[in-house]
Amino acid sequence: MNPQIGKTLLITLLLGVLTASEADNVPPIEGTWLSGDGDGWIQITFAGDGLSGVVKGSPNADDERPDRDEKNPDPALRDRPLTGLELFANFAYDGDSRWTGGTIYDPNSGKTYRAIITHVDGDTLKVRGYIGVPMLGRTETWTRVPD
Repeated sequence: MNPQIGKTLLITLLLGVLTASEADNVPPIEGTWLSGDGDGWIQITFAGDGLSGVVKGSPNADDERPDRDEKNPDPALRDRPLTGLELFANFAYDGDSRWTGGTIYDPNSGKTYRAIITHVDGDTLKVRGYIGVPMLGRTETWTRVPD
């Protein structure tokens, strides 16, 4: 066998093994999480190549409390229901229990932030929203809701 072909095959094989073992080490993040302010249940799933987070409801819901996106900067969207609203999408696994590259919408302020999602352990996420650089942000701790 040509030595160059052998090297190419070896490199391809090693890259395949590294990629497979990286995929095997992705923490179990899918499930329902209680947001840091304790006001929202967020359903996290894998969608396409990244994570998606959708509002599943609120532990504080009642008939007197509106379930609308009232703080949205776009007046046309202020009447949409919060339940079923996609808060974030397209976060890619970055290794070391972190997902990056996406944005997260805060319905309490109507603002969208860049964010980093870190899986601390089976029951804890750190969600850091920021403007510009992560150092200029705020971190919330989300807790897993038992199924």
